[in-house]
Amino acid sequence: MKKLLFLFLAPLVILSSCSKNDSEVDPVKQAATDDATIKTYLKAHPEINATKDPSGIYYQLIKPGAGDNPISTSTVTVNYTGKLLDGTTFDKGTSFTSALNGNLITGWKVGIPLVKAGGTILLIIPSGLAYGSRANGSIPANSVLLFTVDLIGFYR
Repeated sequence: MKKLLFLFLAPLVILSSCSKNDSEVDPVKQAATDDATIKTYLKAHPEINATKDPSGIYYQLIKPGAGDNPISTSTVTVNYTGKLLDGTTFDKGTSFTSALNGNLITGWKVGIPLVKAGGTILLIIPSGLAYGSRANGSIPANSVLLFTVDLIGFYR
């Protein structure tokens, strides 16, 4: 009986160890896919005049604000709306306060310092600078995210 069980289980173990994990994503390929997705989105939304940052995020200063820009160690207070590219709102916050070097997605760490206090910025964040290949609540894995962020203020 043990031999029969071994003969049945051995091929299953071998096959399962050879299969690639579906959650593994090549970050270079995903970045290219996200960039193409963002370009398609921008083409469909000509009212958005976004600039591509070297990090890979796209942004548009809707209202530049005044004074200095926050820096990577600043603590910021913002109002924001987060959406998927299909228009689904997944999060909204008012008077949200956090350190930029804290537990934020990289896209915020890069994008928020581009706007001054009192300003509004649109951030289009590729998945690799957001939640990557992990789903997060109602955000599917490998999702490009769209945020409208009002920078209420900050302190260094």
